[in-house]
Amino acid sequence: MTMPMSDPNAWATAMNNLGMPPMGMTGQPLIPDFDPNLGMMAGITPMNPMMPGLGMVPAPLSQDVPVVKEIIHCKSCTLFPPNPNLPPPATRERPPGCKTVFVGGLPENATEQLIMEVFGQCGDITAIRKSKKNFCHIRFAEEFTVDKALFLSGYRIRLGSSTDKKDTGRLHVDFAQARDDLYEWECRQRMLAREERHRRKMEEDRLRPPSPPPIVHFSEHECSQLGDKIKDDGKFPEAVRVLLTWLERGEVNRRNANNFYSMIQSSNSHIRRLMSEKSQHEKEMEEAKDKFKTALAGILAQFEQIVSVFQAASKQKAWDHFSKAQRKNLDMWRKQAEEIRNMHNEQLMGIRREEEMEMSDDDMEDAPDSKDSEDSGVSQAEALKEENDSLRCQLDAYRNEVELLKQEQGKNQPIRSEEDNTHSQQLSFLQQALQGMQKQLLKMRDELKQREAELEKSLEDKEQLKNQVQTLKEGLHNLQNIQAMRVSLTENIHVHMLGLLKMMKVKNPSCFSRIISTFLHVHPFGASIEYICSYLQRLDTKINPCEVEALLSRLPCTFRQELTGVGASLEKRWNFCGFQGIKST
Repeated sequence: MTMPMSDPNAWATAMNNLGMPPMGMTGQPLIPDFDPNLGMMAGITPMNPMMPGLGMVPAPLSQDVPVVKEIIHCKSCTLFPPNPNLPPPATRERPPGCKTVFVGGLPENATEQLIMEVFGQCGDITAIRKSKKNFCHIRFAEEFTVDKALFLSGYRIRLGSSTDKKDTGRLHVDFAQARDDLYEWECRQRMLAREERHRRKMEEDRLRPPSPPPIVHFSEHECSQLGDKIKDDGKFPEAVRVLLTWLERGEVNRRNANNFYSMIQSSNSHIRRLMSEKSQHEKEMEEAKDKFKTALAGILAQFEQIVSVFQAASKQKAWDHFSKAQRKNLDMWRKQAEEIRNMHNEQLMGIRREEEMEMSDDDMEDAPDSKDSEDSGVSQAEALKEENDSLRCQLDAYRNEVELLKQEQGKNQPIRSEEDNTHSQQLSFLQQALQGMQKQLLKMRDELKQREAELEKSLEDKEQLKNQVQTLKEGLHNLQNIQAMRVSLTENIHVHMLGLLKMMKVKNPSCFSRIISTFLHVHPFGASIEYICSYLQRLDTKINPCEVEALLSRLPCTFRQELTGVGASLEKRWNFCGFQGIKST
């Protein structure tokens, strides 16, 4: 960075105060016989201003290293650094993508040319917006140049050698928020996001599994070739996929139905091959399991022999002849062998339990799915019985093992107390396991009895429900028959009365009262006077409602008028009450 120097003596004095050798902008020493010990500011490491990265504005340093600001001489002004003991000037939060700075405290006589001269050395300036109130906004071309401009915050500026107030000022540089900076930053972020999405898409495309090969279109030639491929065991998977695609596309019609049928038949013929392969693999797996189980049993037998060797060596006849170190090693080896023996024994027992569970699962799968609740209860009872038997067998095995341990302990009475403690602990563990198995066996028996009682109770409840349903069906059938008989009888009476009146052709009040009584008896909820007149007008068209109502009013013991409904739906109905007096008496 080039910077004209109008006063070499002031420049040399400032560099002498900082403890640096005064050098010109071209790298030539200003004072040949300079002594660095004559500097006025002790404790500051001498630095060369012409080093890379150090110019008028040095590169940002870490917080631990003190930043030394110098006097800056420009063509039209001079910048004096602030007091190093003062705190750094406050700045606002940096906006995203900030390229614009606010510069306050400018001299009143400052011009844009002066601002360009001072801040142009920080970087390329794209725009300067100067105000009449001694401040301006400067927009740089790059973001990192803003940090260089902030370095000048706090400097005192003086135009030339004038001491006038209008020619001096204290610079305050801070971040400024501009729409152009934010827009460019958002555009850059969107571009980075697009690049990231493109990179992820390329990565996904690279990691995506390859697409399956395309399916050929149907034709007679392809169909004949596919029929041959389906019959081949090696090409069957690919051929059956093509056949499935053709069927889903709807390529079947009457002309090629026989070809498709033959291909489907060929596909069906592979089921037997696949089942045989499956059975062969299962057989190999079973053979491998048997081989592993046999080998494990042989290993376990050898471990038993090794443990018996250690037990024989622990007896008094041989134990007394070993040294203390040998006894210690023998005891440690015996414990290790017993632990390994127990671990292999548990593994073998686990394999046997898995085989028993697989056999029980196969038995449950063979049972038909359409069983009733009674059958499921019976199967559960049988399963509980089988589990009870297996627990009983395990209990007997534990008992035999305890008896063998007791016999062995009675025959071989070891002298050492440690062996006695071990045997006593084993006996206590076995006794606890035996007690737990007995409790579990009793619990399983109680549960089995409870299940059997619940099964018997459910059977009895089912029989009672069947009887009740049968009784209800019979009662419903009888009720339907009675209702049908009543309806038919009422219709016959009605028809008979109409025929009798037509034959009589007389207008007798007593006869009309009988007809009305029969009619109202058929209508237990009553009928209106209009409905009754419409019925009587079949016999005599000259009958009017007034006469009928007068007739009904003269017989209050036989007919009674009632009001039904509310408000606008209020209606008068006549009911037959001739049998009520008889019922009450």
